[in-house]
Amino acid sequence: MEKFKTLDPKNLSTKEIHKILLSSITPRPIALASTIDNNGIVNLSPFSYFNVFSASPPILIFSPANRVTDNSKKDTLNNVKTNSEVVINLVDHKIVEPTSLSSVYFDSGVDEFIKSGLTKLKSTKVSPPRVKESPVSFECRVNDIINLGKDGGAGNLVICEVLMLHINEEFTDSNGDIDPLKMNLVARMGDNYYLDIQPDNLFEIKKPVGINAIGVDRLPEHIHQTNILSKNDLARLGNIEKIPENKEIIEFLASSETEKIIGLVDESEKVKLVHKKVKDLLESDEIEKAILTLFSI
Repeated sequence: MEKFKTLDPKNLSTKEIHKILLSSITPRPIALASTIDNNGIVNLSPFSYFNVFSASPPILIFSPANRVTDNSKKDTLNNVKTNSEVVINLVDHKIVEPTSLSSVYFDSGVDEFIKSGLTKLKSTKVSPPRVKESPVSFECRVNDIINLGKDGGAGNLVICEVLMLHINEEFTDSNGDIDPLKMNLVARMGDNYYLDIQPDNLFEIKKPVGINAIGVDRLPEHIHQTNILSKNDLARLGNIEKIPENKEIIEFLASSETEKIIGLVDESEKVKLVHKKVKDLLESDEIEKAILTLFSI
């Protein structure tokens, strides 16, 4: 039986809740944000409170949180308040160490491009430079900043509209589309851990068929009699548009070994063997055969 540790954020310190959130909500993409102050001094800093939220208009949001230790504001936040421009650079494995170094609490006025060893490239529509080594950079106008609290750890949502994109063609395929395997972006985990994209770690999930999917609730009742089929297995099986007809099942049984299983007298053993067969077929990506096998009893 599952055992849960139940916590009320009101009973936790900011440091405690901060650690739990960063350790549990993973992986998080990283925005390496380039900004500039009124004196023309550039700041570069990474943020893992970041994602895309709209395509029309193209909107990215990242959040420079007030420092937990002393509630001070980061230079990035001060800069976007005065300048309303930012370049969000994506981070791949080749620049993860310089990105980490740019997160050091350098004094205001220190150029993190120089400290990290990354290279400036002039932007097209905004003042802050972009990172030459980044696989994809987004020149953005800051449309709004939403403060989420007054204490240390409080986020500040920086809502950015993309004005210009820069994609290094080294990371595109023959069709000109971004190839995620070539790009090998890194993501932030908890503590000191990061995650990068490796081919062995990637898998595909067929998109749901839409409003016509039968769903798990219309699968045969015997799916609940064993724990052989996982939640993922059942969801794949429920992602079909219609239940197979008897004629299809009969024709399938006549041409497969499943008929031997169906002939078993012991109902419990029959169900177990069918579920094992279905799981094997799913692992072989033979979805249609798996469906027919499941509905054969």
